[in-house]
Amino acid sequence: MSANLTFDISRNPNPMPPAERQKALEHLGFGTLFSDHMAIIEWDAATGWHSARVAARRPFEIDPAAAVLHYGQEIFEGMKAYRNGEGQLVLFRPEENARRFNASAERMAMPPIPEALFLEAVEQLVRVDADWVPAGEGASLYLRPFMFASEAFLGVRPSQKYIFSVIACPVGPYFSGGAKPITVWVTEDYSRAARGGTGAAKCGGNYAASLAAQARAYEEGCAQVVFLDAAEQKWIEELGGMNIFFVFDDNRIVTPELGTILPGITRQSLLTLAREEGLEVSERPYAFADWKADSESGRLREVFACGTAAVVASIGEAKFEGGSLRMGNGAIGPVTERLHHKLTGIQRGTEADTHGWVRVVS
Repeated sequence: MSANLTFDISRNPNPMPPAERQKALEHLGFGTLFSDHMAIIEWDAATGWHSARVAARRPFEIDPAAAVLHYGQEIFEGMKAYRNGEGQLVLFRPEENARRFNASAERMAMPPIPEALFLEAVEQLVRVDADWVPAGEGASLYLRPFMFASEAFLGVRPSQKYIFSVIACPVGPYFSGGAKPITVWVTEDYSRAARGGTGAAKCGGNYAASLAAQARAYEEGCAQVVFLDAAEQKWIEELGGMNIFFVFDDNRIVTPELGTILPGITRQSLLTLAREEGLEVSERPYAFADWKADSESGRLREVFACGTAAVVASIGEAKFEGGSLRMGNGAIGPVTERLHHKLTGIQRGTEADTHGWVRVVS
């Protein structure tokens, strides 16, 4: 019930041997290798938050009637731990992840977790699994805080029991092939979210709803899918897992406004950095028809996507039913490159953190 819970630390009796771990860290993909431990906190309606612990990573034992399996009450976050130039373990704006997690919880009728408790769970796991934080450009320890309904019942109502957990995954770059522009597929058949829906919540259902469109994107040779709005199928919203920005020849940047899209923390950070660079930034609707026209006229110079996993990814081409658009000369643009460098520099400690975004863990 209290944010001042004491974490019980129970180390994995059979961790991956150091030599084997080091070899694994030399060949990183994304999302397939996991650290030795996990953080867990439980909640029930009578007790509140309790049983905070860090223990060996292992499968959960849940009842076949657990509410998450039938009614989808589940939310999650994505964050990263880095080693800065001084060898310290740091997090990037974790307080924002805690706030967004609770906003998702409210939308999904789940109990909020005190921000201090959320942060303590993350930091405890990072400290215990510090040896899993990889070094090298583009490498980090991806952290996945999540919560799901664990009460066993069949009935449409909020659960009375939940499990909150944090797992860790050492990762390399999100997209294979290194830092080069990606190609995206603009779907006009599927929608991700609508007004009044769960688009602004980071819940699994949003991503499940995007998978058919993402599968089509792969079939078309694209790395990601771009969604239009559900009401008119006219306005650009976001990618399957990232926000999107448009850079024009007069130093203007446009990004879709919030409401039905996820309020990305990387998005929020880039908006701040772009304004500090003297760029005029607008958060407003931007139509797919305008994307086509502005690309063809040359007014649109760069397009990029952003998110915790990928950080900043330049978009070189957009495909759609019956055609395609090429962004600028197909290379990473100077604004995209500059913002990416600034953001990652702050995260890694090579650029001054004038906003207090970096939190030292140890």
